[in-house]
Amino acid sequence: MQSIARATQFETHKNIFMRLAAVGGLIAMMLTLWATPSQAGHHKSGHAMDKDIVDTAVAAGSFETLAAALTAADLVGVLKGEGPFTVFAPTDEAFAKLPAGTLESLLEPENKEQLAAILTYHVVSGKVMAGDLLKLNSAKTVNGQSANIGLTVGGANVIKADIAASNGVIHVIDSVILPE
Repeated sequence: MQSIARATQFETHKNIFMRLAAVGGLIAMMLTLWATPSQAGHHKSGHAMDKDIVDTAVAAGSFETLAAALTAADLVGVLKGEGPFTVFAPTDEAFAKLPAGTLESLLEPENKEQLAAILTYHVVSGKVMAGDLLKLNSAKTVNGQSANIGLTVGGANVIKADIAASNGVIHVIDSVILPE
């Protein structure tokens, strides 16, 4: 019975974020047109983007699981803060690579601390652009541990870089990175 309740709760969170992503789809398309690869991170008029890291990720449509996890860990407010932050954001496909049952378990209220530790391992204080990634060997994450940085981050490949937000930058990664 408890597993049915957990599955229902997970589906409810998933459905909420799917609706948010659908609403944000038009915005994501506009952002794509607005920041071409040669201008990534810079608005044509030179003004910072209006959307913070969370809103930018939700609008992209491929971070529904990350958004649900941030909500479950009560970290949305942190990433809506002033920053700047650099977020190495695993896609929905990256979360799907986790062993069966892992994500569902992490989303349980009793595992909130563990989930927060994993998510904050994906965040570095400051704005680290793609060009800077190549100059670094590691960076201290918000959870206090260092992650290896470069063309990969903690073993995950950076598949899209320099997605600008008003309070930092997002680099898309293909795997969830786990602290030691």
